[in-house]
Amino acid sequence: MTITQPDLSVFETVESEVRSYCRGWPTIFDRAQGAHMYDEDGHTYLDFFAGAGTLNYGHNNPVLKRALLDYLERDGVVHGLDMSTSAKRAFLETFQELVLKPRGMNHKVMFPGPTGTNAVEAALKLARKVKGRESIVSFTNAFHGMSLGSLAVTGNAFKRAGAGIPLVHGTPMPFDDYLNGTTEDFVWFERLLEDQGSGLNKPAAVIVETVQGEGGINVARAEWLRALSDLCERHDMLLIVDDIQMGCGRTGAFFSFEEAGIKPDIITLSKSIGGYGMPLALTLFKPELDIWEPGEHNGTFRGNNPAFVTATAALQTYWADGQMEKQTLSRGEQVEAQLKAIAEEHSEDVADHRGRGLVWGLEFHNKSRANAVAKRAFELGLLIETSGPQSEVVKLLPSLTISPEELDEGLRILARAVRETA
Repeated sequence: MTITQPDLSVFETVESEVRSYCRGWPTIFDRAQGAHMYDEDGHTYLDFFAGAGTLNYGHNNPVLKRALLDYLERDGVVHGLDMSTSAKRAFLETFQELVLKPRGMNHKVMFPGPTGTNAVEAALKLARKVKGRESIVSFTNAFHGMSLGSLAVTGNAFKRAGAGIPLVHGTPMPFDDYLNGTTEDFVWFERLLEDQGSGLNKPAAVIVETVQGEGGINVARAEWLRALSDLCERHDMLLIVDDIQMGCGRTGAFFSFEEAGIKPDIITLSKSIGGYGMPLALTLFKPELDIWEPGEHNGTFRGNNPAFVTATAALQTYWADGQMEKQTLSRGEQVEAQLKAIAEEHSEDVADHRGRGLVWGLEFHNKSRANAVAKRAFELGLLIETSGPQSEVVKLLPSLTISPEELDEGLRILARAVRETA
């Protein structure tokens, strides 16, 4: 693909230096549909990024778009704070019937604000209120958001440094296999909890991702998650699962923790819960934890009614039966097979390939290689990002609705990019 350099001057002179994704993809996108994005010059890009996991059902999904347009054309409520609206009622009823009840869950639903970090902040705040304690335990290489409370339980040093103030009341513990199997799971954590001289304030909660997306596609084993759940129960700590990027079917089941058979006390959802790419976030928690006073935690944009509409349509279209989960797992096997082939072809360069469902990572020994692969992939018409503490992992996050043919095409481009950057 020949890419002419677009005029990016207005972005470079007016927009803040904080912009990031656009630096790796130096073009001006104009349209998007399904698994593809198109720039102003007519170039086509296969999207293995999916809005960082916000577009599980693809760009401008026609079913969701129709529901949204119908709602707007009849002058449906757009901004409603936390007022009761027909759109919110439809979402709550659908979420209860298609997600909660089939899984034996009676969690209450809170709309904390429109983003993932809002959901995490609400979860941490509620856990501290319920337990009357300040400390939260998180895990190495975790990412939970960019606001101060979420940053305090995030591992990345670069992101933490941006806070400009001490990030307190959070304690990191080793994520699954962080010590390469040399230490028994949770032996250090439990020793600290039981030792009165350890200096660890008793935590209110533990927050965990079942698959660390930004941390490098680190996949927690089901048995590790079950052991963590048992540990929390024994020591009177709440278990918070951050399912913002890995929920809504990304790993196969609707919730990423279902495979482990655990029942978290608090769950955070955002990104693809809105279905269409519009901001929406949920904090779910067991009913006995619902000790909020009215208005104690609020936000102007916690009632995004257009997102309720597309979220409802997404649930009704994709989660009324078990087909989406089966399809995602099948597509995941397709990705795994191709990544295994790439890893075998470049055994001296590739450190590992790992993932679940439709989230996968390809790690390189040379930590600068992943960025070179992503750059070449863009030149070849594929959008992929990198993750990990040193951006050493190529991250694959295609939409769940991608076709097998599109998936094959993207994987062929990836294989070529790896080959051509060797």
